[in-house]
Amino acid sequence: MSSPQSEKNDVRSHISSQILGILTDGICGLTVAAIVVVVLIQVVGRLMNSPFSWTEELTRACFIWMVFAGVAASIRHADAARVTVLLNYFPKFIKQSALPIYVLCNLTFSVLCIWTGFYLVRQQVMMNEQIATLGVPSWIVGIILPVSAALSILSLYQSLKIHRDIIAANEINF
Repeated sequence: MSSPQSEKNDVRSHISSQILGILTDGICGLTVAAIVVVVLIQVVGRLMNSPFSWTEELTRACFIWMVFAGVAASIRHADAARVTVLLNYFPKFIKQSALPIYVLCNLTFSVLCIWTGFYLVRQQVMMNEQIATLGVPSWIVGIILPVSAALSILSLYQSLKIHRDIIAANEINF
């Protein structure tokens, strides 16, 4: 029998997992759908000899959002790139270090993206940069960099709880 406190923690963990899934997978799904719609509008416009000037920029912005949100989603699902094939050729102590190396690399990359993204967005806001054809501020596109990096850190934590053996390369089948 579990304690009421552990049940509360399980419920909180489940809710936070669902929210993280909605954020990462939801952003990816919405941006893919937006790309499809915008490209279809672009094709129809060209077929009618009246192309829209804004479709390329919007497609590019959606693609940037999709890629960065996809990084967080792939970390959450433990689908991020790992060179597990090479682990078979290394000594045992390196194989056992796969998990800490993976976590360290992910955290370092995410922290650098948060830091760099913060300064990028700050510059875009201070310079009042606009996306010419859309007439919207550039920071709307740039904000995904620090946001996705923060989501990546949360995704890494969740992934370590759920997919620890996969990440640690304990389940390598060749």
